[in-house]
Amino acid sequence: MLRGLDISDMLIIDRLELGFQPGLNVLTGETGAGKSILLDSLGFVLGWRGRADLVRQGAAQGEVTAWFDLDPDHPAHQVLEEAGLPGGDELILRRINTAEGRKTAWVNDRRCSGEALRALSETLVELHGQHDDRGLLNPRGHRNILDDFAGNAAALKKVRKAWSAMGTARAAAAAAEAQRAAIAAEEDFLRHAVAELDKLSPEEGEEATLDTKRRQMQSAEKIRADVINAYEIMGQSGAERHLGDALRWLDGAAERAEGALEAPMAALNRAMLELDDALSGVADAVDKMTFNPLELEEAEERLFAIRALARKHDVAPDDLAGYATTLRAKLDALDAGEAAQVALQAAVRKAEADYAEAADALTKARTKAAQKLDKAVSGELAPLKMERAVFATQITGSDPGPEGQDDVSFTVATNPGAPAGPLGKIASGGELSRFLLALKVCLTKGQTGLTLIFDEIDRGVGGATADAVGRRLAALSADGQVLVVTHSPQVAALGAHHWRVEKAVHKGVTTSTVVPLDAPERVDEVARMLSGDTITEAARAAAKALLAG
Repeated sequence: MLRGLDISDMLIIDRLELGFQPGLNVLTGETGAGKSILLDSLGFVLGWRGRADLVRQGAAQGEVTAWFDLDPDHPAHQVLEEAGLPGGDELILRRINTAEGRKTAWVNDRRCSGEALRALSETLVELHGQHDDRGLLNPRGHRNILDDFAGNAAALKKVRKAWSAMGTARAAAAAAEAQRAAIAAEEDFLRHAVAELDKLSPEEGEEATLDTKRRQMQSAEKIRADVINAYEIMGQSGAERHLGDALRWLDGAAERAEGALEAPMAALNRAMLELDDALSGVADAVDKMTFNPLELEEAEERLFAIRALARKHDVAPDDLAGYATTLRAKLDALDAGEAAQVALQAAVRKAEADYAEAADALTKARTKAAQKLDKAVSGELAPLKMERAVFATQITGSDPGPEGQDDVSFTVATNPGAPAGPLGKIASGGELSRFLLALKVCLTKGQTGLTLIFDEIDRGVGGATADAVGRRLAALSADGQVLVVTHSPQVAALGAHHWRVEKAVHKGVTTSTVVPLDAPERVDEVARMLSGDTITEAARAAAKALLAG
């Protein structure tokens, strides 16, 4: 509920503080006094998109503050929580507009975006008038209005979920089919390449091992003859035999040498031992260098085959095994793809059936709610002196989507037999006002915490019809808050709280202000609305009669 509005330097308002009450709040005043400016200022602090030139001429910036009381279950609490804004039982909105057009907003003294501000405003205030495209006259919103009236939130959630699931299933089936088609296009290559790789069966690290082995065998082939020659020279026909002969000769002469040969003979014995070790090592080397020439040929042949296959597939030799695994997986996917595609298509059909079932249920709920709404609006039209008019909610098929498969539009026929048409095009100004009021009375039953603003919704009607409009507005405000800008004395007289918008010129500067009216002042204001600038006693008497009800 809107409790107050503080406006500074906006258009022709210098400074204005207003306090509002529950029930029917009436704003009256002469044409051009500034009633629309008041609504422009309220729309500005609520984040609505409107006129750009709001700052009062000569001022650096304009500022509007609005504060609301929130019940514990008010939907604004959820918006605040989702936006990360501070909550509480009081909500204070403040917005500044500089002369250069820069706008800044705060919610409970915390900066917020225009998007968050507009989301909040949708839970706080509804504005309705003959030319209001944010509300009931906008056909694009009629489906949402009907769903709110019907309480279709759960059914809508189910349809949105089914739509999302259907999209996911279709995308999965399409992706699998595209992948399968791409693999099928290279099936011949895959089968040939896998067979070729399986036949060779290369292993990781094998190319390096074969290359080392090949180089070792090639080197051994070149040096083996030299090593064998060295072994023969060192052996029994060479150094070993000559050293043995020398040792025997020295041993025969040692007794007569009186110890002079002991050291040389010991050295020769050590040399014989070292020579024996050397012979063993060379013999082992000769054994290792002994290989079958076919082994070298086979190693070279496999090494060249691995390198050739790696070049063919443009991969490193060590990656051939992994590449074979990848190609084999593609073949496996192709072989299993038909069965998988059948399963995916079955999932698509189920998702489509689930969506159709949920959308059909939503259509039925909308159709039932439309009949209920039409009956309720018809019941409201009679007190508004439009008992011959017909209101009908038209539901037609549309392309399926996340909101279902229906288009919804509110149509009217002002007289029996007259063709029905869109609400905003068929009805005249006065008729449209009453249609909107009747529809709003039906739509707001059970709602709490919402401030409804009607901008000259009684335009074009007078007398008993205006009185009927006022009484419906008063009834609408019984459990909430309604603000109405009106030129109708019958409507003004039914207000629980009354303000007059005045315009004054001081030293060449025009300003607008709003004055709360007490009982005597209300009599004069209603009398002015009845008779014009000159207030007669007859007008006062008529005003008192209206105010007395």
